[in-house]
Amino acid sequence: SQLSGGQRQRVAMGRAIVRRPDAFLFDEPLSNLDAKLRTQMRTEIKKLHQKLKTTVIYVTHDQVEAMTLADRIVIMKDGVIEQIGTPLDLFEKPATKFVATFIGSPSMNMIKATIINQSGKLFMKTEDGISVPAPQNKINSLIEGQIISFGFRAEDIVPLKFGQKPSNSWSMHSKVNLAEPLGTETLIFTNLGHTEIVSRMFTPELVNSNDELEFALNLDRTYLFDDKTDLAI
Repeated sequence: SQLSGGQRQRVAMGRAIVRRPDAFLFDEPLSNLDAKLRTQMRTEIKKLHQKLKTTVIYVTHDQVEAMTLADRIVIMKDGVIEQIGTPLDLFEKPATKFVATFIGSPSMNMIKATIINQSGKLFMKTEDGISVPAPQNKINSLIEGQIISFGFRAEDIVPLKFGQKPSNSWSMHSKVNLAEPLGTETLIFTNLGHTEIVSRMFTPELVNSNDELEFALNLDRTYLFDDKTDLAI
């Protein structure tokens, strides 16, 4: 009773290790620890796994734990498996909208849109009436009138004042709602139409609320999902 939460977790793992089991079962073992201790324990579990080379089945709602600890991840929603793969596979090639928004921090920006044809070119028209060019690598999989959601990660929409413009991009001007400086990076909250999105920049520049910035969306790093099935296009 005199042990701290982290010490109790270490003792519990020690009890399991000395039995030399064929597999370890962890059910959200770090959920009741503070942030610093959670990071420390995560590192210790990773080192133990590498040393013991024993199968570990680890249940967690924390996607950072899943990404850092796993060789393979099984993502489940409502008891149904959404996708199985390596952490990098799930991050780069999410099979469903749920996987796309679950993996990655901050969560992937997601905008609902309809595929339209303008002068022979396909665009994604948002509910706010904003037309964004459809990614060239998805053109053959799209149908005019199709309702989709397109997603992009925070690092793939950059403020041009503080970053380089991607070769295949779409630009917009928007006002900063909030800036969160985190040292090595800054998260900028802004709007695409009426939908709030987040941009990540890696330069230590001061950004203030209500600053008007031009943002460039990397179309080559845009993910599309069919709105009926939520499956990746």
